[in-house]
Amino acid sequence: MAGSSREIALLTNPSAGKGRGARHRTAALGRFRDAGLGVRDLVGRDADEALDLARAAVADGVEALVVCGGDGMAHLAVQALAGTGVPLGLVPAGTGNDVARNLGLPRTDPLAAADRVIGGRTRTIDLARSGARYFVTVLAAGFDAIVNERANAMTWPRGQMRYNLATLAELRVFEPLPYTLELDGRRVRTDAMLVAVGNGPSFGGGLRITEGALLDDGMLDVVIIKPLSKVGLVRAYPRLFAGTHTVLPQYEHHRVRSVTVAAPGIVSYADGERFGALPLTVEAAPGALTVLA
Repeated sequence: MAGSSREIALLTNPSAGKGRGARHRTAALGRFRDAGLGVRDLVGRDADEALDLARAAVADGVEALVVCGGDGMAHLAVQALAGTGVPLGLVPAGTGNDVARNLGLPRTDPLAAADRVIGGRTRTIDLARSGARYFVTVLAAGFDAIVNERANAMTWPRGQMRYNLATLAELRVFEPLPYTLELDGRRVRTDAMLVAVGNGPSFGGGLRITEGALLDDGMLDVVIIKPLSKVGLVRAYPRLFAGTHTVLPQYEHHRVRSVTVAAPGIVSYADGERFGALPLTVEAAPGALTVLA
């Protein structure tokens, strides 16, 4: 990708990761320019403007769209990139950084991340699609989504602690939900704590809920956690970081090309972003994204 005629777009969320976004952007921008890349330096005032900027850059024929931010920025960029063949580059600066984690990219060193972009090696991965929207990592549609809703409504504290408090608050009142699932057309009715649809294995800062999911197998991994006691759920939570929850009797796993998830009163989250109210149909979109990884 070296050479003065080449131009990339760098789209930044400056507020990502308590201000890491702005710092990592400055570091990466210097490294790109030192390497002789032309850089279109973009910052949106909000998500809508950022998406407009991303789409315009892709339509204009930039060599790559590089995002500096967290999973939310990667999620936004993918909406502009899916199916175009224009690669996504990542300079991670968020709190979770699961897209970078799933791709094996540097998550804390913006210069190392920039060097991967400059290196120009690409791979093709799948996305998951619901209607016209795509996601990279995991769609959460149960207890985890309710926790997200509560955490987003809280103004204090910041960061991971807010999710921990929201988790504890919801645990006190949460009851299993009645789900109807269609797994490649096969209907299943079950009560569960959560249902997750994974394109990749982890979300939420390394929660390996869809352990074993591969980004390039053309399949979705659907994980169902059947009803657990409150104590059981608390005990299971740390296992998610290690991916050892798969031995629990309440764990159920399906590999499908398409899944419809229905449960009353749930708004799903994907890549940590509010995605849409259930019911939703999610399909595998094989090879839909090129990434610099």
